[in-house]
This record gives sequence, C-alpha cells and structure tokens, in this order.
Amino acid sequence: MTRLIVAAGGGGDAVAASMLHAALYGNEDQAVILTYAWDRLLIDPLPGPRGANSFTGLEPVTQSVWSVPAEAQPIAPAGSTLPRLAAELPHTLALLDPHHGAEGITRQLEELVSHLAPTSIDLLDVGGDILTQGDESTLKSPLADALTLAACCQVNAPIRLLVAGPGLDGEISPDDLRPLLGALVHTFTAEDAEAIGSILEWHPSEATAMLAATARGARGICEVRDAGLPVALTDEGPTVHEVDLDDAVSRNNLARAIMTTAALDEAEAYSREICGFSEIDYERNKAAWLKDQLPVPLTPEDVLSQLDRFQADARTRGITHTTFRHITEALNLNGSQRNELRRLLIHSRPDQYDAPLWKIGA
Repeated sequence: MTRLIVAAGGGGDAVAASMLHAALYGNEDQAVILTYAWDRLLIDPLPGPRGANSFTGLEPVTQSVWSVPAEAQPIAPAGSTLPRLAAELPHTLALLDPHHGAEGITRQLEELVSHLAPTSIDLLDVGGDILTQGDESTLKSPLADALTLAACCQVNAPIRLLVAGPGLDGEISPDDLRPLLGALVHTFTAEDAEAIGSILEWHPSEATAMLAATARGARGICEVRDAGLPVALTDEGPTVHEVDLDDAVSRNNLARAIMTTAALDEAEAYSREICGFSEIDYERNKAAWLKDQLPVPLTPEDVLSQLDRFQADARTRGITHTTFRHITEALNLNGSQRNELRRLLIHSRPDQYDAPLWKIGA
C-alpha cells in the first residue's frame, strides 16, 4: 500500500507530513511525499522554487514526476534540503514543480494517482495560510499553497485537506482560523515528534519547529522570521484538523484565479494583482541585499553579549521563545552561520535549548 501526501508549503511541510504519517498510519506502509524544492535563502541563495533541471541524480517516477533520492545534488549555486531529507525520512520524496503553473502540478498529481493508485491522498498545510483570502495584512507566502490547492481541487480523486498547527505560520490568526476548521484528526504528542528524529536540529523550517515544540509541551510566544513576528504557542499548536477542500478553494481567491495557469510567472502575476505582492519578489530583493552581507567571526563573548541585549528586548515584548533563524537575523549574522551560532548557544547555555526552539533567558 502507498499513501500520497502533498506538502503544500515545501520542505518544512514535508517533515510534518512524515510526522503525520507515523501518527496516523504507523509503519503499515510507506508514503510518497510530493513537495517543493523551495528553501529559504540561507539554504538556497536563488529566489523561488527549483525544478528538476536544478538537480543531478533525480529518478523518474512518471513522465513529469521525479523522485529526490539521498544521492541527488542541487546544481550550484542552487541549494536544497530535499536530498538530506530523503536520507533521513523513511519515505519517497517527489519533486513538486510549479514552473508550469497549476496546470503542471495538476498533471503531476494525475500521473502519480494513476501510477501509484494510492490508498489515500492528503494535502497537508502547516499553519493554515492555505485558507487565507489573499488580503490579510499578515500574509507573507500565499503562492506555494495556492498553487497546490488549485491543482488538488482539479484532480479526479478524493483528496483530504489537513491543517496542522493552526496559526503557527503567523500568516493567519488562530481566531480567524477556528471557524474554518473541521473535525480534529489528531493532536501530536512528544512521541510523535520523535518520529522525525533530529531533522529539526538542522532544517530551518520555523512553523514545523513550533509544531514539534508544541507537541513536546512548549507554551508561550515565539518570535520568528526576519521581521520578528510573534506566534502564540498554545494547546491548539499540535492539533491537526480536516478542512473541506471545496470550502478552502471558495475562500482562497488566488487559488481560484490561477487554476488554468501554465507558467509560474503567470501565477506570480496573479499574486501581485490579488495579494498585492509576490513572495518571489521579496526573495529577489532580499537575495540582492544578502549578497553584500559577509560572514563575520563568531566570538563567544561578543555573540553572548549581543544575545543578552536581544533577549532583554524580547522579554519586554512578552516573548518566551524564538528560532535560531530569527536569532541569526536579529544578530545581523549571515544566514550561512545559523548552524555555527546554534552550536555555540547550545554549548554555552544548554538549559535554554527547548528543542527545537530557543527559550528566552530570564
């Protein structure tokens, strides 16, 4: 038996998909996780998602679907977490390629459904921004979710939409999400989080990190992203809810607009028109700025002094936790130094490591 899970938002959602599979289906079968190669700039310095032509070592599954084995490599200067995820997750990762718009993703899904005859198909979104309308002031990355939603609703197969960690992506508030959520499917536990091992020690996903942290009992307010967005860590954090797929499409204006798009540029133009921006434009602008930001030596004394000032300010905002990505940006360090900074902080102050988050010191 094979189950198909479509990870709406990329590598972080793929990690959550593996956690979900273990929780709901155990070891009875394996999954094919269809996911974007769309990493943050600290992993991939090129804006936007990667397609099959950005890798070596991919393996054909169908005419338009390629799997990403552990041996695959992104072609420099591109970067990707997918090969390492393939090495550490017990499932097949398949590349979700949006370069041919929603029509291309629909074709990929139809080919996979025909080829695999999956026992079930789940579309998983961590946070719930797949349910946004497109005009929310907190919305940051609508395009990836809208593309997967637009494609899934056109496939002639039963697809269950699941939202994990309502509000954890910081793009739609839990209060706005609550009326949209259907039946509770599962509440992740600390044991569930163990199913993904140490992946979140190196993978930069913030939403999935908070999902795992809340499953392990973390509660408070976590500051994330470069802008320092506060996200509440509550008992709702580790929950997974079913949402009616048709209702989601009716609500998501961008998904409806891009259903017949045949190119990513075309879908991006709709995002600018409907949402007022494109997240790829944001990545383009940020990539140009980061090009001039060079790594600096991490001196423990200097880093810890800066950390103390950051934490003092954070406490005045009521912040209890943060991510290593946010600390890296808050300390104006190069994104490539995230792992080195993480090791330094955990070694220096191990009591503040509330895996996989950083707990703000008193």
